[in-house]
Amino acid sequence: MGGTAMNERFRERMSDAHVRADTRTVGDFVGIYCEGNHADRVRAALQSDAATLGVYTRKTPVLCDECAEHLRYAEKRRAYCARDPKPFCAHCDTQCYKPDKLAWQRTMMRYSGPRSVWHGYAIAGIKHALEALKYRKQHRDA
Repeated sequence: MGGTAMNERFRERMSDAHVRADTRTVGDFVGIYCEGNHADRVRAALQSDAATLGVYTRKTPVLCDECAEHLRYAEKRRAYCARDPKPFCAHCDTQCYKPDKLAWQRTMMRYSGPRSVWHGYAIAGIKHALEALKYRKQHRDA
């Protein structure tokens, strides 16, 4: 954004179905967080490169400026993740988030995760919890 042409690598990565799905999920979770914590702020439909590419097919997140900035950052982190298959960021040994952004992301996920069940993510939430348990068990036993 910011008046510059969209990076072709970003465009290419966002054409991957898994990258799009992950990005859409994070966008929905940031929306849950923003609605619950920043209802008193001015919020607007997200303007980002991913939004321009139509990644948010169901509904473009409506966010305050702070949450929109964080989501744009998360879009880039997901698009440029070098790990394949991509692990959960919380379990990744190659942390690509800046410390302040990582702290915000963790806070947002801890808030949005449990509430996502009421926003249509019950099955995805259960899968995520099971994958996290599996990951922890594998690394505990290793």
